[in-house]
Formats: sequence, structure tokens, C-alpha cells
Amino acid sequence: MSSNAFANTVDPNETTATRRQRGEKIAEELHGGRAAILDALDRDFPFLANALTSYAVGEVLARTVLDVRTRQLALVAAFAALGLGDFIKVHGDYALNAGVTEEELKEIVYLTTIPGGFARAVQASQAVAELIASR
Repeated sequence: MSSNAFANTVDPNETTATRRQRGEKIAEELHGGRAAILDALDRDFPFLANALTSYAVGEVLARTVLDVRTRQLALVAAFAALGLGDFIKVHGDYALNAGVTEEELKEIVYLTTIPGGFARAVQASQAVAELIASR
């Protein structure tokens, strides 16, 4: 097994607290500081905050098969196809922080017409336009 493949496996002896610490560090790197959404989740929905930070971020986003830039573009595309504008903005912001260009985000919108149709692409275009305007 290569060292890269080993880095992408879950250690069954690792604690949730360790994964959460890693997840918080990754979230801060993606966001450029502590994300307000995590503070709100910690306050109002601590179980959800823990699950999100320890699993989604601390395990899934910690994987290294894809670089951060590619992973964030993939997430923007998935959220666009699902019509989830708020998540497009969050992960689009992370993508821009990771070096993705505005033109590349716009290209994701065009690609959304294939799996999601024009209505989802229009929704995605609005989310991307709002994100770009806010930066």
C-alpha cells in the first residue's frame, strides 16, 4: 500500500475528538479563519456541528487524492446540480480561496445544464453572481 493510499484510510483507533480537531483546522484554512456557521451550529445544534466537523471535514475533506482546488470545484458542481445555492456560495468561496478563478466557477454553472438542467443552472448562476459580488 502506498503512503498516499494509507493517508486516505480511516484509522479505527482515532478518536472523534482528533478528527474534529483536524476538521476545525481544515475549515479554518478553507474559510480563512473561524467560520461563523460552525459557531452557530456549535451553539444551536452541537451534535450536527460535531458530525459535520469530524466526519465531513475531518475525514472526507482531509483526504488527499484530490487537491483542495479540485475538491471544491467538484463540490460546487454537485451542489449546483442539486440546486443548493447556499452551499454553492460556501464552497465557491472556499474554491476561490484555493485559487479557482471566477471564470472557472462560471464554467461550472454552464456544465450544470447537463446533469441538473437549465433551472438548476440559473439557480447556480445566481448563487455564483452573489458570491462574486460579495467578495
